[in-house]
Amino acid sequence: MISIHEVTNKSELKEFVKFPFSLYKNNPYWVPPIIKDEMESFDTNKNPVFKNAEAQLFLAKKKGKIVGRVAAIINWLEVKDQGLKKMRFGYFDFVDDLEVSKALLDKVKAIGDSHKLDFMEGPVGFSNLDKVGVLIEGFEHIGTMITWYNHPYYKDHYEQHGFVKEKEYLENKFKASAADPKLFEKANMLIKKRFQLRVLNFSNSDEIMPWVDKMFDLFNGTYAKLSSFVKITDDQKAYFKKKYISFINPEYIKFVVDKDDELVAFAIVMPSFSKALQKANGKLFPFGFLHLLNARKNSKDVIFYLIGIRPDFQNKGITAIIFNEYYHTFKEKGVENCIRTPELEENTAIRQMWKHFDPITHKRRRTYRKNLV
Repeated sequence: MISIHEVTNKSELKEFVKFPFSLYKNNPYWVPPIIKDEMESFDTNKNPVFKNAEAQLFLAKKKGKIVGRVAAIINWLEVKDQGLKKMRFGYFDFVDDLEVSKALLDKVKAIGDSHKLDFMEGPVGFSNLDKVGVLIEGFEHIGTMITWYNHPYYKDHYEQHGFVKEKEYLENKFKASAADPKLFEKANMLIKKRFQLRVLNFSNSDEIMPWVDKMFDLFNGTYAKLSSFVKITDDQKAYFKKKYISFINPEYIKFVVDKDDELVAFAIVMPSFSKALQKANGKLFPFGFLHLLNARKNSKDVIFYLIGIRPDFQNKGITAIIFNEYYHTFKEKGVENCIRTPELEENTAIRQMWKHFDPITHKRRRTYRKNLV
């Protein structure tokens, strides 16, 4: 007998956050989150996303033991402003039992029905800066701090419950030395001269902060046309600025500005914290933060987290400037491998951007959809 319980207090929230720690215990590819950070992301008083969204969290129990979890999410900016009547769900983990996954999805469906929404899609988070997609290929590769990992049986559960593919995402990797720097060095000089552009490099986080709001504005403008995009609000900008920017190596953040110092493009790369997070096992203390600091300083793997180019400068070779900057930074830091965040399969422009690096698609992930009406 499966029972479903809604999370209503801090103790239950901790159980919700910690369930994957038992589900993936001893799995060499799963990357645990920091428990405190994960709990704060569901705190309606701390995470500004809740000014425009709501979530109900559920735990599935069988014989008194937790066997699954799910977050039922509605982003009202998406529903009201964009007219996309979508019931989101994410943080969806479960043992290999169809009754468990169905019981959790039925809870999500009931909420969607009560709000007269058209369909449900998952796994997704609150916004485009959250994790997305169930892994369907690449289970033998270590995860990242910005993606979900899952068991291979998850895909079968979605499909057995009548869900169909909504979006597919590719994850690619390449050697930092894969591209001949001659391919972008000359173009870098020509494009900067033609459009009167210059690069902003940083040595500390304080130098970056005055530019962060402009960066998120550009991010909103860059991806506004994507069907899955929900804009980042001013409150969220302030939240992400405080929580993440100061933790990213300043030398891994690159801005390109025009002659009037208006932002034209940006890119953010992060050191890979995967192995450090595995060692931390969800806790910053007593030694977790030391593992993270060591990775921040010495990791030879990096993740291309975000890249944005102002619409009027797209297809004008601005990436040559960005790649040229990173080539020199990576060479100085001894970076060996570059991993890209999940990118929509339909986004051919982004794939064209990386073609000179001979990327290898090592993972695929997917969101699934089911109509509610």
